[in-house]
Amino acid sequence: MARKTKQNKLTSPELLAQVNPENIRLKDEFLEYLKALGRSEGTRRQYDSDISIFFCWVLQHANNKAFQKVSKRDIVAFQNWMVNENQNSPARVRRIKSAISSMSNFIEAVLDDEEEFKDFRPIVRKIQDPVLQPVREKTVWTDRELEDLLDMLMEKKAYEKACCVALAMFGGRRKSELCRFRVDDFSEERLVCDGALYQSAPILTKGNKYLECYTLAKKFKPYFDAWMQERERLGIDSELLFVSPTDYSAPLSISTLNSWADSFSKATGRDFYFHSLRHYYCTSLVKAGIPDSVIVDIIGWSSSEMLKIYDDSPKDEKISMFFKDGDIFVPDRGQLGNM
Repeated sequence: MARKTKQNKLTSPELLAQVNPENIRLKDEFLEYLKALGRSEGTRRQYDSDISIFFCWVLQHANNKAFQKVSKRDIVAFQNWMVNENQNSPARVRRIKSAISSMSNFIEAVLDDEEEFKDFRPIVRKIQDPVLQPVREKTVWTDRELEDLLDMLMEKKAYEKACCVALAMFGGRRKSELCRFRVDDFSEERLVCDGALYQSAPILTKGNKYLECYTLAKKFKPYFDAWMQERERLGIDSELLFVSPTDYSAPLSISTLNSWADSFSKATGRDFYFHSLRHYYCTSLVKAGIPDSVIVDIIGWSSSEMLKIYDDSPKDEKISMFFKDGDIFVPDRGQLGNM
């Protein structure tokens, strides 16, 4: 069962070949600028995709005009078409608008002395964004459901998949970050907090930041060991923890993770997506009684505001922890290593 979200194909090689060459050149220059600023390949690829979507819309609905001639009326029409006609989520529209707004800022800051842009004014942010609305039903996992999934993968000897799921469950990292871990991130030398956690070498994360990532050692180690034994049998000597199932010299790809997620959805009968395991990890830390400030440090957030989003603990469950036998009750705080 796949996540219920609109995945329209909004671009194609045929459409892109017809896009105004001025717009293609502008997009390419902007992407080169991002590269010079040190933006990650994944970030640049997302900008490329989002801007291409907009330019294909301009091709089909706005006379293929040059970007500097796009009006506020065009932005409103694009936004309306995406949400109401093409049924895309407000979040996706906001992301695309953010991309073209960033490109507008690039024009204003870098290309303002070019004749073709001398009268250019950034206008995208002047148009109010569509209201965010939930378009996907959040998947909240129980311990038993995920343990059953791990047991099934181990029984099938799908050790890499089991290790990857376990790392997401007990480390809470994003999908792209899972592919960046190295084998030596889980050596004995990486154990901290009296052996309760693995502390990785700094890993590239969202926002082009490098963070040391923490994984629950006792929970993760059985699946790590099983995958290490399988790697030895297969003769895999890559420094990366996860490799392509079809080419052991290549890193695991996001597309492979997406394919795995589809298979896990079918196996569990629930919508599986790796980000749901980030929620599971954060919720587990909360249930263990770890203070918010410590959880923020473990995940690498800048504030505790994000915890409100990732804590999926039912309200009634959180309240009931503090009442027993008709009176107020203060429970003992859980221990991180025994979570």
